[in-house]
Amino acid sequence: MKKLLKQIDFDWRDIHTYVLLLSAPVLLTVYRYHAYPGFFKPDFDFGFLPDQNLSVNQFIRFFGLFFVLPALYVRFAMRKSLKDFGFGLGDYKTGLKILAVLIPVIFIAIYFAAKMPDVRSEYPLAKSLLQDRSHLIFYELAYVIFYYIAWEFYFRGVLLFGLKSRFGAFNAILIQTISSCLVHIGKPEGEIIGAIIVGVIFGLIALRTRSIWYVLILHALIGVLTDLFIIYQV
Repeated sequence: MKKLLKQIDFDWRDIHTYVLLLSAPVLLTVYRYHAYPGFFKPDFDFGFLPDQNLSVNQFIRFFGLFFVLPALYVRFAMRKSLKDFGFGLGDYKTGLKILAVLIPVIFIAIYFAAKMPDVRSEYPLAKSLLQDRSHLIFYELAYVIFYYIAWEFYFRGVLLFGLKSRFGAFNAILIQTISSCLVHIGKPEGEIIGAIIVGVIFGLIALRTRSIWYVLILHALIGVLTDLFIIYQV
């Protein structure tokens, strides 16, 4: 065994790097088969229409996989602060300038994207929201808190900041982009292409600001605006 490990350049000092790299296919597989609509029954009944309830349960399971588990690993296995993985405010002056520039761009881009047939067929995830908006605020809050916070913490936080010292900043950006893009498989083609471009841009922003919060705001805005523009036929 020692000879084999030596042949493949296995180094116990890099164990956290190995775990982070393997966490992507493992967590994505578990998510696909245990937290994706059609593969699980809701854990909680919030009294919503069935598809809304299912989607919120999906967001909660996503949060458990991509926030809770990575956060526990960071704190108790790696013995580091979540701030080391972009969970702090970082360079807030630069972050606010980036938001001021990109938020108007996102409003305009999503306004037109939400008119595309393939996007309208995909969103909102809970189609009953098109007729019943009584729980829309709760639904979108759950979307942001459980789905988008977990997404950015794992991909633009744990993977990006956890791997950049080992592979270099841009290689780490590419690794998290490849991993996050896989979540979009099955989505409209334009969304997948956009996810690749946005993955690189958001990775650059996260590294520049040393924080996930600015890209979180931008990413969540994309998702929520897409829903709202479609639901209200803007």
